[in-house]
Amino acid sequence: MSPELVSLLQLTLNGLATGAIYALVALGLVITYKATEVLNFAYGDVLMASAFVAWGLIVGLELPFWIAALLTVAFAAVLGWQIDARVMRRIVGQPHFAGVMLTIAIAFMVRGLVSMLFGPESRSYPTPWTQQSTHLGPVVVSDLSLVILASAMAMTVLLYLFLRRTALGVSIQAASQNQLAAYLSGIRVKRVTSLVWALAGAAAGLCGLLLAPIALVDISLWIVVLKALAALVLGGFGSIPGAILGGLLLGLIEQFAGVYLPDGSKDVAAYVVLIVTLVLWPRGLLGEAHGRRV
Repeated sequence: MSPELVSLLQLTLNGLATGAIYALVALGLVITYKATEVLNFAYGDVLMASAFVAWGLIVGLELPFWIAALLTVAFAAVLGWQIDARVMRRIVGQPHFAGVMLTIAIAFMVRGLVSMLFGPESRSYPTPWTQQSTHLGPVVVSDLSLVILASAMAMTVLLYLFLRRTALGVSIQAASQNQLAAYLSGIRVKRVTSLVWALAGAAAGLCGLLLAPIALVDISLWIVVLKALAALVLGGFGSIPGAILGGLLLGLIEQFAGVYLPDGSKDVAAYVVLIVTLVLWPRGLLGEAHGRRV
């Protein structure tokens, strides 16, 4: 196999691994958006807080990784539930803009609290896949990247089956389409909405747990949500398969831009994709067309 082809395959695998991270984060955003039509800007900070909690459990308390992982995901789920039950529920019926601004305020509060409790220093923790890699022919890929990619695929399938094949999933979809009609049909809309926020929180906990060993446990970890937003727009806002597709494509675009385009292109690739998609194809690759006549 020629060196050029090996390099191309290596870039592709690295791009898919990076894109899987964006896809996982985008999935959590989609869950909340589909149920409440509120874009949760606090999602990245819940993810970041989960990474610090995982570090505290694994390094500080020296718990086994799998126990720490379960506790971290549980912490993030409870935090998501509480954000909705204690804060977001207070503005039900208000314009969507109010919900967006409130999630931004929550994001700053979580960020400040984590900084006060843990300090600003970067840190890391070991995982069962740290310093391990797999050879796929002439191409080498880290085991952690493979785990992230598999997690994104598994989470997509499970979420799709949950929303389409279970009574609770159908209730969530009904509440997202028309809360009043769902309430009149006997669905406990408030409880369903809180459950959605808890699911999104659990997804954030999983993302933080897997992303931190790669990007370090740091306050700036929340920035990954901006890349996930670009992936959402590219794949189609509100589409679960679109979140996965957009994340994987964005990871590939960043990898190839960093090699074949001028220096600095990788850092701005996501935002260029965001602008171009909004201008040329606003509904994204798998998004539904919505129009309004004025």
